[in-house]
This record gives sequence, structure tokens and C-alpha cells, in this order.
Amino acid sequence: MIHVENLTKSFADLRRGSVPALDGVSFDVYPGEIFGLLGPNGAGKTTCLRILSTVLKPTSGIATVAGYEASTHPAEVRARIGFMSGNTGIYDRMTAWEMVEYFGRLYGIEEKALQARLHDIFTTLQMHDIKDTLGSKMSTGMKQKVSIARTIVHDPPVLIFDEPTSGLDVLVARAVLKAIEALRDEGKCIIFSTHIMREVEKLCDRIAIIHHGRILAAGTVPELETVYDEPDMEELFFDLISRHDAALAAAAESA
Repeated sequence: MIHVENLTKSFADLRRGSVPALDGVSFDVYPGEIFGLLGPNGAGKTTCLRILSTVLKPTSGIATVAGYEASTHPAEVRARIGFMSGNTGIYDRMTAWEMVEYFGRLYGIEEKALQARLHDIFTTLQMHDIKDTLGSKMSTGMKQKVSIARTIVHDPPVLIFDEPTSGLDVLVARAVLKAIEALRDEGKCIIFSTHIMREVEKLCDRIAIIHHGRILAAGTVPELETVYDEPDMEELFFDLISRHDAALAAAAESA
């Protein structure tokens, strides 16, 4: 459902010249699974997800979503994905229902089908009690529910979550993760970016650890713990990051 092959992305920097944000990234994500993209801030997670969602074009490589290449068929890709980040904006002057309805109309959903879809989503996410609440009056948890609702209103087969629990308290974060887990159980193909180890261990079927734009390791959590002989995922993560940083520093000194 998602195929990424040797994906690279470089940005121009006045002082340093061309700076790579992604460097030969490859992975696949399948229907009915959550693929975690785990890495520290600045690792390249968001750049990768923005390419998959057609916001950015890669410097080279392939990014295919639901059978369409993201850089050459962006409209087809956008019709088949839902994208949510931790800072997805909510319109202050729209109610929860109006906001999700607005996005459904943007996707061209026929009115009768849209109203039925809205009812189903508001029931599933337990949002009927905030149906008429304005964005300006919503709590953080309410806003996250609305963000999820508008992400899935067109029932896309592929969902992209870029650190969706960033800045949330533990109760709201738990509710968001449960909603994502339920979407996986519906057969959605989900890519989930985070730097929170606990989320990876609880939620993800497979993960890739990314740092400085490179995939350092990929597999299930038990597979990685076995391969690297480290039963603590947090220690495994920091060890891989430290070793990669040390290798880069050594290469820079010898250059």
C-alpha cells in the first residue's frame, strides 16, 4: 500500500550548500498494520511523510501510495490518504460537525452519503456531545478528535499520523492511540511517526528507526531486540543513535 524505495531529499543551505534530509530511505507498509517511524527531532520523519502526502517532492527515489507515485500523481494520492499531525489547525468559528462536514465536501462526497458518514464517525469517536461546539471553545482533546474525524471523513485506505500525540496529556494521548488502533483493525494502512518509545511498543506492528535521514534498523520490536541482543527498546534506540553519531564523527575527522 505504501512503497518507499531509495528516497532522498536535500535542501539548499546558504552556509552549508546542499543538506540531505533523507538519504536512501526504503520501506513498505501494508494494509491492516501500523508502521512506526521512530526517531529524534530532525531525523527526517516529517520530511518523509510530507513527500508521501505530496507536500514535498523528493530529490530522487520512489514514493508510491495506494498504487500511485506521489510526485507524478499527487491528486490521486491525496484522494487516498488522510494526514494528521500534532499541530493540525482547527477553525475557531466552525463547530465540530461543520468542520468535518466541510472537509467531506472538499473531497466531493455526495451530500446524503456525507451526512451518513458524519453520523458514523461522530458515533465511533464519541463526538456527538461536542457536535455543536465551536473550535474556539474546544479543549485540546476535543480538537484532536475533530482532527482525526476530518482525517478519515473520506474513508481513505492510507493514513499518515505525524506525532499526533505531541503536547497532549496522558488521557487525551491514550484516546488518540486507541482511535488509531481501531483504524488499523478496520484494515487501514497506517504510518505513525513518533519519538515516544512507549507508543511504539504498544501500538506499532513494525518500526523503522531513522536518524540523520537514514534508516538504521527496521522490523518488529521483538525482532530488533533479538538482533541487537537488547531487551530494552529505549536502550536499543539510544545505542543505535549513539553508534551512528560516532561513525559520522569519525568519518568527518578522517575526511
